[in-house]
Amino acid sequence: MLEQPDRLRSLVEAGIALTSELSLDAVLQKIVETAAELTGARYAALGVIDRTGRELERFVHTGLPAEVVERIGPTPRGRGILGVLISEARPLRLHDLMRDRRAVGFPANHPPMHTFLGVPVVLRGVAYGNLYLTEKADGDDFTEEDEELVLLLASQAAVAIENARLYHANARWVRQLESMNELGNAIASELEQSKLLSLVAAQLVDLLEARLVLVLLPTPDGQMEIAAAADHVSAAELVGSRFPREESKVGRVLVRQRPARVDALADDPEVNHEFIRRVAQLTGLPVPTSGLFVPLVAGGREVGVIVAHDKLRADSNDLSFGDADLRLAELFAERAAVAVDLSARVAQDALRRVVTAQELERRRLARELHDETGQALTSILLGLRTVEEAPGEEARHDAFERLRDLIVQTLHGVRRLAVELRPRALDDFGLVPALERLTSSFAEQTGIQVEFEPQLGAERLPGEVETALYRLVQEALTNVVKHAGAGSVSILLTEAHGTVKAVIEDDGRGFAVGRSDDSGIGLVGMRERMALLGGTLAVESLPGQGTTLVAEVIAR
Repeated sequence: MLEQPDRLRSLVEAGIALTSELSLDAVLQKIVETAAELTGARYAALGVIDRTGRELERFVHTGLPAEVVERIGPTPRGRGILGVLISEARPLRLHDLMRDRRAVGFPANHPPMHTFLGVPVVLRGVAYGNLYLTEKADGDDFTEEDEELVLLLASQAAVAIENARLYHANARWVRQLESMNELGNAIASELEQSKLLSLVAAQLVDLLEARLVLVLLPTPDGQMEIAAAADHVSAAELVGSRFPREESKVGRVLVRQRPARVDALADDPEVNHEFIRRVAQLTGLPVPTSGLFVPLVAGGREVGVIVAHDKLRADSNDLSFGDADLRLAELFAERAAVAVDLSARVAQDALRRVVTAQELERRRLARELHDETGQALTSILLGLRTVEEAPGEEARHDAFERLRDLIVQTLHGVRRLAVELRPRALDDFGLVPALERLTSSFAEQTGIQVEFEPQLGAERLPGEVETALYRLVQEALTNVVKHAGAGSVSILLTEAHGTVKAVIEDDGRGFAVGRSDDSGIGLVGMRERMALLGGTLAVESLPGQGTTLVAEVIAR
């Protein structure tokens, strides 16, 4: 047992530790361990009284080995001496617990306990439980000093237990706020609208403890479409469902840009009851009886509506939402609206960039068709006339041979343009065969040595990834011809952990990375193409030292 100064120091330290601990289990365990240490008791326990005030709802102990606890069986509920302390709520010291006539209900495998000290845990007249200490060291009786110390500990314990209970009573709201903050960070980084809306619905169905959450967006033809849905089973069947905007509660909430809480959907004339029944039919859920309707508004612009149906409560048949639920949904909707609006803007910007790139590509191809193919066809027509007007057989034969060479060159040019538009090998056989053909043709036409080393698995990559990597290599080879003055190029494709890396190196003249005319060698377009797939492009180059492009993109 501790000496007096040490006991007081230990009591103060225990009080500080208890008041800073918010886990109820940890609080209770700390109390019994501290009580045993302060008094020199071999065994200590704390019984927490239930809300009826008649028995124990929780029993925490220390000193008993695990195998003994298992043999004893169920924890005490508050009979015998424990029941006396519950009913009388005052300290009790006994020389021999086993001889007290009130000590009944000991299980068969319970170890013998003689000296006993019981102290109530009370705060502002409310009994939270009792502390039980038995078997003081050396067989001594518990003293009055022991009782005073344990009473002080019990008063600290009562405050700690109340704090922990209050914390756990509000844990749902704490969890909601934490989850909303986490979700805010997540939706700020998720730019794909379908994933974003699914995330919104899934998080909100838990935060509101709702049976069903829908996210609806307006369509250009005056409908409202379910873009995401979440419940505690599966609401996937609802996605894509539409109904007229003008004949619904959702549409009116969106126009007013004000939330609405409906405790009884059956009594609200604005509710589209046919659609409500359809929701129940598609999900297999009961027909919704209550709802929250919260508009998604960003910068005064109508984005959509979040709808939650039926609050789930374990202890009530009332499925209506409260004011706190509405406030939470509003806070959540503010963040979600900004994120959805940002997602739409990013998608529009990406589409605009794609269209711009396509137009530039069309202009280049049109120019080549006009300048090269058009001129070649004109030359063929002139060549035919030369064949017709040749003065003799030998002259006619020479003109014919020149015309045949011109036709072959034109045919090669047309095939090259077709490959640039969309190589057939890419669709039919995949990325590696398409690049093998591209590099072989490139080496043959330019005289530049190309080393192509693919290290990909047997399974084909997703179509958009294959297209992006093919275009990247194609553009890089074009740059080698136009700008690099290189004698050789190496291309390495590898795949690891679902990520494909393309490394393209040339031994050309290089350039200063970051110069103002980078756009002239297509780096902006390459980076944008990778960024659209969540990939990256790094460029390493110095004047006179060649250029290395390193592209990485997630492929699985």
